[in-house]
Amino acid sequence: MLVLFETAAGYAIFKVLNEKKLQEVDSLWKEFETPEKANKIVKLKHFEKFQDTTEALAASTALVEGKLSKNLKKILKKIVAKDAHEQLAVADAKLGGVIKDKLNLSCIHSPMVTELMRGIRSQIEGLITGLPSREMAAMCLGLAHSLSRYKLKFSPDKVDTMIIQAISLLDDLDKELNNYIMRCREWYGWHFPELGKIITDNLTYCKCVRKVGDRSNFASSDVSDILPEEIEEDVKAAAEISMGTEVSEEDINNIIHLCDQVIEISEYRTQLYDYLKNRMMAIAPNLTVMVGELVGARLIAHAGSLLNLAKHPASTVQLLGAEKALFRALKTKRDTPKFGLIYHASLVGQTNIKNKGKISRMLAAKTALTIRYDALGENTSAEMGAENRLKVETRMRLLEERGIRRISGTGKALARTDKYQNKSEIKVFDPSGDSTLPAVSKKRKIQEVEEQDTEIAVKAKKFKPDMKEERTVEDGEPVKKKKKKKDKEKQAEKEEVLNEEHPTSPTVENTEKKKKKKKKMKDEDED
Repeated sequence: MLVLFETAAGYAIFKVLNEKKLQEVDSLWKEFETPEKANKIVKLKHFEKFQDTTEALAASTALVEGKLSKNLKKILKKIVAKDAHEQLAVADAKLGGVIKDKLNLSCIHSPMVTELMRGIRSQIEGLITGLPSREMAAMCLGLAHSLSRYKLKFSPDKVDTMIIQAISLLDDLDKELNNYIMRCREWYGWHFPELGKIITDNLTYCKCVRKVGDRSNFASSDVSDILPEEIEEDVKAAAEISMGTEVSEEDINNIIHLCDQVIEISEYRTQLYDYLKNRMMAIAPNLTVMVGELVGARLIAHAGSLLNLAKHPASTVQLLGAEKALFRALKTKRDTPKFGLIYHASLVGQTNIKNKGKISRMLAAKTALTIRYDALGENTSAEMGAENRLKVETRMRLLEERGIRRISGTGKALARTDKYQNKSEIKVFDPSGDSTLPAVSKKRKIQEVEEQDTEIAVKAKKFKPDMKEERTVEDGEPVKKKKKKKDKEKQAEKEEVLNEEHPTSPTVENTEKKKKKKKKMKDEDED
């Protein structure tokens, strides 16, 4: 049996000396513990060394893709074809199938072959003579770097550093433009303050100031190429009755020079934006379709590179740019933020406030897929981004329609929304419920008290007990009933006695005491 073994330095073909020991797969590793034991199992038959790194890269890429390189084909024809009756052990079953089809050689791939390859790899320095360990390590490292560059396909068009620099410069230009325009409006506003309210566009304002200069020139100058006719008439009318102060020609010249700077920076900004848009479509077309070129460029700049951004999960992509808010929420044990830089995407801006969190989460998940496809994929089309954007849009439409569907019924028909009419009822305050006390003075007269006492006495006379009691004597004989008139007279006598002993109300006693005091006072005065 022959063994085809691929290394970073070249192709090696080994001859198996003892095939019986290969049958014991579990204990095969013991035969490769030392180089001496390994030489008793396999023996190097031929070693074809690579001339340079490019040849090694071409051979390794062919092996990865399951293809047969020209160099390997020549080696197999020269050496293995002589021993065509023997089997060829290969590490890749796909490569074995290609060799069998093209060279008509019987190839084998099994767990026993995998274990044999592992043993040869562990003792490769002892089996291949004339190959130092340092050179082998250098060849492995160089081939690994070359293969990684080939797989990721780094090219000048794929360099994302330009995007990071462009988006940073664009943000800086926006800040400088805002400062310059604010200064220009404030400076020229001392001379012609009404112009700032009439012309709201900043670039048009600067162009108008640069062309006219002093406000007295507005009547004779033609600014129809900058302003529409209606606004031009308003500006000319305001210039005649302006309340601004007079300025010198030197001041006007400085203001015009500032306007030139604003116009130049704004033109350069539009040019830089077009450049950024083209670079984003070349480097990350699917990401650009999903979230736009500005948001996509800011995500790449925040992560450091497109490859670093591709390593982030969807949850991290969703919160990129909101790190401070996230850690503050975790420290204070409050609700964490739902979005970061992805909040400025057009899809998130179109949704309701209630559904922004759901849409941003779904958009971040789809964006993470598109980023990985752009960074690691071979295809440069934007079809995947368009498909994912369509999915997010349909999901957003479903969330918005869910709130206005009927709760009962089939649930497919939309609910009818009637026009809202406000029905207001005017309620008048009722002051009668404020107090439950009668509006009578607290001090009662003596006559009222006497009248109440007489009423109580009359009620007591009219009271008749409903139940008739039978009195029994100790002997048990019932007492005879007396006449009603006698009973009434006795009750009246008892009530009179009670009234004499216990007066009915304390107010009567107070009146009698007062009368006695008055008599005493009169007697003292007479004496």
